[in-house]
Amino acid sequence: MTTPGIGPDENLWTAAVRRNPEHAAGYAARWKRLAAAGQDLDGEARLIDAMAPRGSRILDAGCGTGRVGGRLARAGHEVVGVDLDADLIEVARVEQPRGRWEVGNLAALDLVDDEGRRELFDLQVCAGNVLTFLAGAERRPALAALASHLADEGRLVVGFGLDRGYAIEDFTADAAAAGLVLAQRFSTWDLRPAADDFLVGVLERV
Repeated sequence: MTTPGIGPDENLWTAAVRRNPEHAAGYAARWKRLAAAGQDLDGEARLIDAMAPRGSRILDAGCGTGRVGGRLARAGHEVVGVDLDADLIEVARVEQPRGRWEVGNLAALDLVDDEGRRELFDLQVCAGNVLTFLAGAERRPALAALASHLADEGRLVVGFGLDRGYAIEDFTADAAAAGLVLAQRFSTWDLRPAADDFLVGVLERV
């Protein structure tokens, strides 16, 4: 039996950085190596772009170096990226100048415009196992914060390995507590049928 909200006691990313202060730099360098080797790094962005009318407002939640959001910004969307790691955000600001990149914890996400109004997004993408890095106590607040930044009929698309300590039953329970429902479920970013190893999920507000 699974228990909603159970997860790592601390954020796994911050724990990795504490153990190795060069962790973020190594992460950024890895993506550069993959790109130089000709690897396809745009699968997530292609799906989100296909779901979004041109010029959509898109939130890249846990954006890292801006790999996904940067591609979407170049496709003509208005992209805001948020990540906990200031070093990764600095890389995104240098390498992906068309997007807007902010340091922030998804569990306390509160984006407002110049007039103090909450920013809303047509689509949100949370790729790269971001949700599995969150501490158990951060998961529901993060999903609730993301839900609060969805525009009317907006959608949140998440992707993470189901072998990384966040069972599908726990995730759907956390999503429900945040006012979200898993409307569609796949196993890959090119929309293969659902499987037990990886989740690509499209969530909507209840």
